[in-house]
Amino acid sequence: MKTPEIIRIDPWLKPYEKKIVSRQKRAVEAEKLLTGGLPLKDFANGHLFFGAHRHKDGIVFREWAPNAVKIFLIGEFSGWLESEDYSFTAKENGVWELVAGDDVIKHSGLYRLSVKWNGGSGSRLPAYAKRVVQDNETMIFNAQYWDPPEPYRPVNTPPDLSGEPLLIYEAHTGMATEEQRIGTFNEFREQVLPYIQRAGYNAIQLMAIQEHPYYGSFGYHVSNFFAVSSRFGTPDDLKKLIDEAHGMGIAVIMDLVHSHAVKNVNEGLAEFDGTGWQYFHSGAKREHVAWDSLCFNYGKPEVAHFLLSNCKYWIEEYGFDGFRFDGVTSMLYLDHGLERSFTTYENYFDGGQDEDAIAYLTMACKLVHQVKPGAICIAEEMSGMPGLASPAGDGGIGFDFRLSMGIPDYWIKIIKERSDENWNIGEIWHELTQKRAEEKTVSYAESHDQALVGDKTIAFRLMDKEMYDFMDKASQSLIIDRGIALHKMIRLITSATAGDGYLNFMGNEFGHPEWIDFPREGNNWSYYYARRQWSLAGDKRLKYHQLGDFDRAMISLIRRDRAYYSYSRHLVHNNESDQVLAFTRGTLLFVFNFNPSVSFSDYGIKMTPGRYKILLNSDNNDFGGFGRIDESIEYITQWNGKVNSPHYLKLYIPNRTAVVFEKQKTRSVYDKK
Repeated sequence: MKTPEIIRIDPWLKPYEKKIVSRQKRAVEAEKLLTGGLPLKDFANGHLFFGAHRHKDGIVFREWAPNAVKIFLIGEFSGWLESEDYSFTAKENGVWELVAGDDVIKHSGLYRLSVKWNGGSGSRLPAYAKRVVQDNETMIFNAQYWDPPEPYRPVNTPPDLSGEPLLIYEAHTGMATEEQRIGTFNEFREQVLPYIQRAGYNAIQLMAIQEHPYYGSFGYHVSNFFAVSSRFGTPDDLKKLIDEAHGMGIAVIMDLVHSHAVKNVNEGLAEFDGTGWQYFHSGAKREHVAWDSLCFNYGKPEVAHFLLSNCKYWIEEYGFDGFRFDGVTSMLYLDHGLERSFTTYENYFDGGQDEDAIAYLTMACKLVHQVKPGAICIAEEMSGMPGLASPAGDGGIGFDFRLSMGIPDYWIKIIKERSDENWNIGEIWHELTQKRAEEKTVSYAESHDQALVGDKTIAFRLMDKEMYDFMDKASQSLIIDRGIALHKMIRLITSATAGDGYLNFMGNEFGHPEWIDFPREGNNWSYYYARRQWSLAGDKRLKYHQLGDFDRAMISLIRRDRAYYSYSRHLVHNNESDQVLAFTRGTLLFVFNFNPSVSFSDYGIKMTPGRYKILLNSDNNDFGGFGRIDESIEYITQWNGKVNSPHYLKLYIPNRTAVVFEKQKTRSVYDKK
């Protein structure tokens, strides 16, 4: 193979060229071994073979259980008892099959598997079950045969976001209601989708879609990989939600969990055929020490087939427009990245990587793009693995985007540890703009991670208990004034410097207070913190709506130019003692005064000659500011008349204020006046 492109872009990778090329070859060879030369999209059809499918001869049930010696289908039709009438037949390669009559199980009928192996037996849920429901009295999960007579048929065309800024609204269906209960897909579709459309975001990232036994896991301890979580509604409810989002021009990305699986035996894959290593590693590698979960064996062909089929299933069956792959760092490293500082390139190529997982991720990204050209693959990855979001042919793994996970951690660090006077704006610029040249990234000030119980939203971290008493417009509080000003500035500078996309978690745009805590024994199973208080943003007597209005104006500013994120960021002013920062992006000039107490008059910023007009001002009264800037003024660069001397914009910049200017087109003498 020729020298990979990622090495040409980053010569510091040259010492690791052999390793990078080896990874390329390994992924190619793994694909050939799996598919026998078929395209991945024609190979990843496990969901069409395994599970329950209606055929002309009846309903065919198939499972892969190589250690099993007997499998029975049990359910309402058998009185939940084993019967030879519903006994599976062993086929080749550990596959078991049962052909049952059409009348054995109807739409919404419940069933399970009784699996026997040498020395034991157990009741199991089918690995490819497409719907799983929990009995409210016994709390037992059962598979539910889902074959509605009139299934929902999508009518809208998915949006094409190519060439458009990727603006993601991260959302959790269950906590998207203000009531203290679990919200539904239908409620989200009817009430939240229109809100997201008005807010201007063009993509939704839906969390907790795959079935998970424990609601408090936030959807990350998955038991049934092909089943939509029934606590939010039916498969058709989800299909309708996605279809209507498409009709609004909004793409829907799924938070996909392939990094680990729940340890539950009765609900999940943990000991499906009586062994602990059917889908997972054996020995010390089997359990994730930090997550109390099980680690997939990505090098096992049947496991890779299962997970690749899962990717294709969610796209083709439900219309998802891509995935945010959860826990990629954990997948990349044999120690899950828990014992690494990632301070040198050696950390990425020292032999401590899970090369099988890297090959799987490479195939998964390739498959997604084959199944749905234009689909998006985002990696939740914090180690900085070179090439992660580069094409496989260039020496990368093939993701389209990497989440900039260091940015929210940085904001929390400086908010917690430093007084405003000690915020270093040069450091802020560096932290927000550092990225690998060959990769696209999605930046964010905070996601769901930063607000989990034990932590706080940025708004609550800035204003804390003052939010309970002083967020009404009639009240005055210096703490609230500071918090509102910085909340707007933090989000604007994060989105404005973003590499190629921006993400916001549901409700944080309007400064949602407090934290997220799902019902659990420790809080008496309360839903109080597992909801979104939308009424705060809708109450014009409160200041929350001003933050939401600013966010809407900010997103609108970004979307007005489809090529916004293709423009480079150019730092034009960095005065650390003044705490004033300015940079350009395309025709826009962003000016930030982070100084907590000093406002500047006639502040000079070196710029190319021209006329500039304000597009967005965080100090506007409508956004909870003090209205100290006259936005009707047109600013013209000034020159002192000396040869080769620079031009300057002379600006009034109030403290804790951000202003966005647009350079106006130069008038021609032929233009009409």
